[in-house]
Amino acid sequence: MDSASPIVFGAKDQPPTYWLTRFVILRLLGVVYAVAFLVAINQIIPLIGANGLTPVGGYLKYVSSALGSAGAGFVRLPSLFWWWHSDTALLTVTWIGFILSLVVMAGYANGLVLGVLWFLYLSIVHVGQDWFGYGWEIQLTETGFLAIFLCPLLDMRPFPKRAPPLSIIILFRWLIFRIMIGSGLIKVRGDEAWRNGTVLFYHFETQPIPGPLSRWFHFLPRVLLKMGVWFNWLAELAAPWFVFWPRVVRHIAGVVIVLFQIMLIISGNLSFLNWLTIIPALACFDDGLLAKLLPRALVRRAEQAANSAEPSKAMITTAWVVTGLVALLSIQPTVNLFSSNQVMNGSFDPLELVNTYGAFGSVGQERMNVLFEGTADDTTGGHARWQPYVYKYLPTLPDKAPPQIAPYQPHLDWQMWFAAMSTPDQYPWTYNLVYKLLHNDAGALGLFAGNPFPRKPPRFIRATLYRYAFVKPGNPDGRYWQRTEIGPWMPVLTADDPRLVRFLQSQGWLK
Repeated sequence: MDSASPIVFGAKDQPPTYWLTRFVILRLLGVVYAVAFLVAINQIIPLIGANGLTPVGGYLKYVSSALGSAGAGFVRLPSLFWWWHSDTALLTVTWIGFILSLVVMAGYANGLVLGVLWFLYLSIVHVGQDWFGYGWEIQLTETGFLAIFLCPLLDMRPFPKRAPPLSIIILFRWLIFRIMIGSGLIKVRGDEAWRNGTVLFYHFETQPIPGPLSRWFHFLPRVLLKMGVWFNWLAELAAPWFVFWPRVVRHIAGVVIVLFQIMLIISGNLSFLNWLTIIPALACFDDGLLAKLLPRALVRRAEQAANSAEPSKAMITTAWVVTGLVALLSIQPTVNLFSSNQVMNGSFDPLELVNTYGAFGSVGQERMNVLFEGTADDTTGGHARWQPYVYKYLPTLPDKAPPQIAPYQPHLDWQMWFAAMSTPDQYPWTYNLVYKLLHNDAGALGLFAGNPFPRKPPRFIRATLYRYAFVKPGNPDGRYWQRTEIGPWMPVLTADDPRLVRFLQSQGWLK
């Protein structure tokens, strides 16, 4: 490097560089990984543990049988848990992932650490069944895979001697393009309410888990809600086309996308989806812009690293190989993207390297919730005293305000949001959940806010479908929700109900 003309980020006579971009991308990725592994630490055992709602052992046996062998299963769904899937194994993997995530979040990352994180989380996703089957799970694996090649294999310093390969930065832009365009197109094709601009009349109320400000957004003037839909189109259908353009236009596109994700974070609890989506959008910004926003001490460290950088032929070659691989694997997702039969949140390769994305292709106009209710009475008649199992975050009590929990995700709450739009037979694990509640199973109870029967399990449990609607702020009762009972969602069950016992035995959930 010529010492007479040192690199100064933002200088007009110098091409864009991405030292600060890499730093910010990896730090935020560390945050998202940490949250994702923390969620798994807290919930993976009651969900897919040996005594969980859908035990991983039974799932792996099913996949092995369907594909012919465990080896074929591993090829189709690569995971460490093919060889070791005890509760100890599940917790070991999640704790190692969480600790490594904190290291990355603190500013120390290399290709090796990021590769381990990627495969650990891929291992969870591939055996997590419905609980880990959301679009942001495979989005995290794709984002994590690209991040491996942003930094050297071994050097963990926040600003190593190797510059981030430009081709990988461009792949991050390709990722944000597909995420946003996919989300926009699925909406255009999926629901008339999106096309006529009325969707936000319902979305804030009917989204999976509303946040503290969701009710405020819901009661905004309808003209503002329609403007919100137009901002959605700007962020998802217009801005992505400019992420590959020269600096100023690319910066504007990146700002629009990031602001849109921040609005979604404020208005609801969409797990870590929006935080994760900001990561590839950061590839729109170069050091010249970020140097104006980040602390000067940090900028100086990055400039020093840039001025003492040494090129690595191996790193550059690897980056181009990865770029070629992603280009080949992008063919099917691209065809799907522009197909009239577009599929959202799917993968076309076993390593989830290049996926297709989309969210809220259709939006319900009414909010349905299923409440599990138990009674210790000897009767289920009109005089029975039914007590609800209160969800941790899904609306249950009419006077309880929605909390802010994102980027954290309560998996049971999310799945019950989907289940309320279906039947118990489409979510068969709900029968296993009821059986466990009838036995005061500690793992299952830990997925709820509390146990209404701490001394003795209830004699009967039922599942009832309710309609929920926001009540305007300032109402005299101080309620957030108006709740209307629709009817039974699942019949009343007891611990020794022969139908329940036979069904659980047929599923391999009860010996």
